[in-house]
Amino acid sequence: MAVTLLTAFAHIVARRRRWIIGIWVVLTLFGAFAASQVSKRWYQSFSIPGKPAYEANQRTFETFGTGVRPPNVVVFHTAGDASESGAIRAAMLRVAGANPGARTSSWFSTHNAMYLSKDRHTAFMEVYPPGLSTFSSTSKAKEMRAAATAGLPAGIQVEVTGHDPLEEASSKGGGGKGNILVEAMVGGVGALIILFFVFGTLPAVLMPIAVAAAAILNTYTLVWGLTYITNVSIIVQFLIALVGLGVGIDYALLMIFRFRDELREGEDVETALVETMTHAGRSVIVSGSTVAVGLLSMLVIPLPFIRSIGIGGMLIPAVSVLAAITLLPALLAVLGTRINSVRLMPKRFVDHGHPEDGGWGRWARFVNRRPWQVATVGAVIAIVLAVIGTQLNPNEAQLKRFPGTGTAIAGRQLLTNAGITPGVMKPFDILVERGGNAQAIAAKVAKVDGVVGASAPPAWHHGPDSIVEAFANVDGAAPQIQGVIDRVNSALAGTDATLAGQAAVDRDFVHAVYGNFPYVLAFVLVLTLILLTRAFRSIVLPIKAAILNLISLGGAFGIVVFIFQLGHGSSLWNITATHAITAWIPLMIFAFLFGLSMDYEVFMLTRMREAYDETGSTERAIELGLARTGKLVTSAALILMFAFLVLSSSPGFEIKEFAIGLAAGIIFDATVIRALLVPALMRLLGGANWWLPRWTQKALRLPPTAPDVG
Repeated sequence: MAVTLLTAFAHIVARRRRWIIGIWVVLTLFGAFAASQVSKRWYQSFSIPGKPAYEANQRTFETFGTGVRPPNVVVFHTAGDASESGAIRAAMLRVAGANPGARTSSWFSTHNAMYLSKDRHTAFMEVYPPGLSTFSSTSKAKEMRAAATAGLPAGIQVEVTGHDPLEEASSKGGGGKGNILVEAMVGGVGALIILFFVFGTLPAVLMPIAVAAAAILNTYTLVWGLTYITNVSIIVQFLIALVGLGVGIDYALLMIFRFRDELREGEDVETALVETMTHAGRSVIVSGSTVAVGLLSMLVIPLPFIRSIGIGGMLIPAVSVLAAITLLPALLAVLGTRINSVRLMPKRFVDHGHPEDGGWGRWARFVNRRPWQVATVGAVIAIVLAVIGTQLNPNEAQLKRFPGTGTAIAGRQLLTNAGITPGVMKPFDILVERGGNAQAIAAKVAKVDGVVGASAPPAWHHGPDSIVEAFANVDGAAPQIQGVIDRVNSALAGTDATLAGQAAVDRDFVHAVYGNFPYVLAFVLVLTLILLTRAFRSIVLPIKAAILNLISLGGAFGIVVFIFQLGHGSSLWNITATHAITAWIPLMIFAFLFGLSMDYEVFMLTRMREAYDETGSTERAIELGLARTGKLVTSAALILMFAFLVLSSSPGFEIKEFAIGLAAGIIFDATVIRALLVPALMRLLGGANWWLPRWTQKALRLPPTAPDVG
């Protein structure tokens, strides 16, 4: 039924090609306008509704105007007693005056020794900035330091550190922002170079770029409309540009490869177009569906910004598929045989068809002869990386691991040298409500194991509400922090106080994401198995594809852990070992890599299924399928890899981890998984590849399968 519809649709596209192209041109021009408008409407907050620490932070913000953003820590070091220094006290007053609306605490406002080093040569001040935290927020660390140093006597060193200043320092020294349009353009240039070697003719090279550009800009139109219905995370803009570039070109590659093959076989233009739509068009629809399923799985996570990424991200493959089965066929119908004109490479290097006689065909025959050896090599590589991936620590890196230079790094070192706990950079903020006794709460929390001190600054009082500040004896991202948080929460049980602060919110985030991850995995696997069972008319191939995709993900995680968490090669990006991978990164790698790598599985297995239906031989199906898709899959993977490598040049080590994880995962999948394990395992399974139980055939309304004859 689907094939019949695609055949009829192909004839319609061929006959209405100029109308279709005209409509896409108009929509794409409007998309360029929409892209400029949506940039003003991105959602820039990370909310965790229903979680106690987050909700307490929000109530703190409503009452005091601060508390959503972590504090800056202004550190002073002197040869004398810092607590007796009038110059330091005056400097702290200047910092407070330069930050209206900020909430501050120090020795001078509390007379609590927890704001001093044991030798009293180092004192620090907590400055909680007012307002909400957005992607455009800056810590103003340099301005705070300037205010503190103005008139400060020689011999007193002052630096400004904290979570936000350190994050800026890791972004090439302070708040650098990547330019998504520049990155997309650089990615497009890289894609052009790869397409140049893949096709060798100008129309074939330019057409995938045109399709990807149309898909990207029209996705911005839909997302712009979506922002009037729900909040859409600013992260979606990166995904639209780079993932849109990758999948848009992927789908165009598949269609153009098939169209040129049909022309070489002597078909006229319309017949070639019909065959392309019937076979490659169907693969594009299935592939786009698997990518969309991976992204839609984000809806299972009870976090609004992640759900918005799922909804917004799902539009990327949807529009890319639409462009690939409407705009691209219309362009092919207009160009016809001129798709092979304007040769850019010497004739001997241009693809002349019959790939089974080339390198991929020879490799396929080798796999058919030596399936055990090939499977063993692929399995060893995959298992080694997957075992490394089991060491994944999904958590924010400890602040001592943040790379960079400047006042934030110097301030962090001052605290370390003075023996002051890193917990001061992510303090516990305890909201005391309904007239509760803040002093009593502070005294109670100060006795908790793992807490070095607690204070109730007199100025931190508004109506019946007060705030207590406490410092853990470890970094807010250290493995021991969960135990400290649990003990503080136990101490607060039955009181009018609620634990808040960045460290507690971070733990809430991890629990919200990974507590629901089994449901995400189940959602993706079930829908993917249904889609692929219908596409391949087999229950074995979808199960194998799902297992190999999970192995591919394990390998990608292993690469990320090896490079960034363990630090083997992270110096290439000027990063030391982080000992953790930021919690949202593994989730996003899963969502995107599962769908993107399934693209390659669909490309390969669709051709193998087609060859098997023609020949009835599993060996011949492997040979023809791998030979005809090997170059396609490799080229598509290289284009996506380049797009994400471009993204890795963005400031901020977290973006680098995400980009390299996707780039390495895609190449690992296209080589070890698709070139080694997929064909080798299919050869070993033989006729079992095509098994489809009768109940499955009836449930999915599929025709019976033919027996294997070789």
